[in-house]
Amino acid sequence: MECAFPLHTNITHFINFMDNLKKKALRYHALKPAGKIKITSSKPCASQEDLSLAYSPGVAYPCLEISKDQEISYTYTSRAHTVGVITDGSAVLGLGNIGALASMPVMEGKAILLQRFAGLNGIPLAIKGHVNKENFIHIVASLEANFGAINLEDIKAPECFDIEETLSKSLNIPVFHDDQHGTAIISLAGILGSLELVGKKLNRAKIVINGAGAAGIASAKLYVHAGAKRENITLLDSAGVIYAGRDQNLNQHKLLFARKNSSLQTLAQAIRGADIFVGVSVANILTREMIQSMNSKPIIFALANPFPEIMPDRAKKYGAMIVATGRSDFPNQINNVLGFPGIFRGTLDVRASRITIEMKLAAAQALNDLTKEAIPKQIQTYLSCIYKDDGTKKMFAKKEPLDFDYIIPKPFDPRVVPRVAKHVAQSAMQCGIAKKPIKNLRAYENTLLEQLWCS
Repeated sequence: MECAFPLHTNITHFINFMDNLKKKALRYHALKPAGKIKITSSKPCASQEDLSLAYSPGVAYPCLEISKDQEISYTYTSRAHTVGVITDGSAVLGLGNIGALASMPVMEGKAILLQRFAGLNGIPLAIKGHVNKENFIHIVASLEANFGAINLEDIKAPECFDIEETLSKSLNIPVFHDDQHGTAIISLAGILGSLELVGKKLNRAKIVINGAGAAGIASAKLYVHAGAKRENITLLDSAGVIYAGRDQNLNQHKLLFARKNSSLQTLAQAIRGADIFVGVSVANILTREMIQSMNSKPIIFALANPFPEIMPDRAKKYGAMIVATGRSDFPNQINNVLGFPGIFRGTLDVRASRITIEMKLAAAQALNDLTKEAIPKQIQTYLSCIYKDDGTKKMFAKKEPLDFDYIIPKPFDPRVVPRVAKHVAQSAMQCGIAKKPIKNLRAYENTLLEQLWCS
């Protein structure tokens, strides 16, 4: 197995970088006031009259109206634009089961992203204690009245699948496990762009997914809904290729993509002749021989963090045509922030009761469409200031920006959330689950762009 950092200088540089990052991150979180979020009033409270309206006696009137019709809670409370970010701390980033308290910086971070990119309130909630699946579901369900939607976060597999499914069926508000669907949606958007560049079709592509946790299984499911053939997808976990009859580390969710026989067992065997590799696993497992055994113009999505399954420069040296990672310091970052802010915004704005497969596919298509649209001059300038290297390469000035190093929009592209929200809202309306349809979707997108970018 080749080392991702073969030179001592590279290892030293990385250790120094991570040490510096640790110091900066701890200082950032400890700045007064501690943490990353605060609650502020959206209404004035500067006079005696304001006080009488905000609290007693005036507050009694919206309470009485809501008691007559609970839907009016969306009119008289902040529920309409509030998302609960809820975890049990059992699978936090790559840190594992570190518990509720230790997960809070991540939940607060998610809340910041909802506010920064979508203008939504995110309320972080970490449920403490070794609760079982049924208790966790009961606790989350009891919180429904507080939120317009729920974002499940950092819950271990396979429990996360059953938790989301049960809550989605039992609650009247959308429930979305971002660790599953965020990666699936954004990677699908990147794959669609990549296939266009290399002249291939999703329904004929052979796909290898290394990693059969929340992200891997959800990605496989979404790819099939998008047009990939189930028989063309090979799923692997830490024990190798998943196939029927394997007696090691199987569950019902993995079995959905189990091969019929055991002719393929290792990654080296599975990847031979594949068009696409999607890694949601561990660092440094892809080799020269593996990439060179793939079909022509191989597409590599090495999404393990902080070290990808192979470093991009090596992957390209060995023949990869397109490489994506989960890191911001490489091109083609598959970042969930491209998805969940717009998905929640569009879902809440039409008051959809759930987030459907069609809405997820619409979000992926929205991102794919953006990569092929000319970027307005003002936004070009803005992006070039944030992404200086890309700006120097004139990446944002192209008539059709889609390229080998630009298969997905940038997270700070202000068009992303409005476009994703519009497509998601439209899909919800088409599915018949929107309680508050939007009449003019183009005006909705433009208004969102103005509100979110200018703010």
